[in-house]
Amino acid sequence: MKVWVSLALLASFLPLGQRFAWWSTAKSGEAAEIRASYRRPTTVPFPEDNPYSAVKAALGQQLFFDPLLSRSRTVSCATCHNPSLSWADGRSRAIGEDPKGLPLRSPTLIDVAFSEPLGWDGKFRDIEAVTFGPITGRANMNLTEAELIDRLSAAPAYGDAFATAFGDSAITRPRIEAALATFQRTIVAGESPFDRWIMGDEAAISAPAKRGFEIFNGKARCSSCHSGPSFTDGSFQDIGTATDDNIGRGRLFPTSQKLRYAFKTPTLRDVARRAPYMHDGSLATLEQVIELYDKGGMDRPSRSPSIRPLFLTADEKSDLIAFLQTLTASSPTVPFPEVPGQRTP
Repeated sequence: MKVWVSLALLASFLPLGQRFAWWSTAKSGEAAEIRASYRRPTTVPFPEDNPYSAVKAALGQQLFFDPLLSRSRTVSCATCHNPSLSWADGRSRAIGEDPKGLPLRSPTLIDVAFSEPLGWDGKFRDIEAVTFGPITGRANMNLTEAELIDRLSAAPAYGDAFATAFGDSAITRPRIEAALATFQRTIVAGESPFDRWIMGDEAAISAPAKRGFEIFNGKARCSSCHSGPSFTDGSFQDIGTATDDNIGRGRLFPTSQKLRYAFKTPTLRDVARRAPYMHDGSLATLEQVIELYDKGGMDRPSRSPSIRPLFLTADEKSDLIAFLQTLTASSPTVPFPEVPGQRTP
């Protein structure tokens, strides 16, 4: 079971505003339902066995930015998930201790609490399970669990921080996982022009962006996967581009034809800030992404039924880009130190 925690102090997601008229071709009831489906949540889910606390989040933040977690003491979690780069790293492939890099791009951590399971192939059931993957990965942070615990135990400040967060100074793998996961769940999307628009501020986005939103939910079928407040349904899809042994979720389900070449649908929050794109960083611009989807990808049994040629006009492609740019938060997305007022659904 999840415990949901209020976002009242995390971000002002839901300013009051008047209702606005949707595009003329949509029925008013359908338009209102679509609009409501994109409104930012007012709570963040935390596991019942790892509930939110401010002191635990503060410890997680300290660990997240500390290069002590890597063998060379030069790489931290923030190396691949930099808040100034919308919690990604701006690279086509992640780079850790091994300068040759990793095979996949670093995903953003924006709204990570809403998108479990995690990883491009979904191999991590939750945020806690992700923690020691990069820490112990040879090409990533390259530090063993025992070495990390020894390092943290030798630092008096960490003993005090663990005692404050957990009641005593014992430093263990489950506590490291719990603290880091708690911090990361506070990384939520900031308010964007799009958010202000759907709450009634007609001047928040341009006319091309409004047309782009209609195309996004209509002709281009983007919303079939990029839906909801985080602009992802958390699914795994083959969009008809990956080849060879880069088979994504198919590696975990080798007998599944539909999951071969399927990768996690990423959030579109702050997407204009997060080039390059795709799981392998193979596309440099949003324009290239739109072109890829317009062509429909290679036809094969695993390709998602939502992926097929779109026949978009040049103006429609331009309007789509204008809309995607409205998903960038007005200020950098950052976590806040306290999330008050939890509830259990």
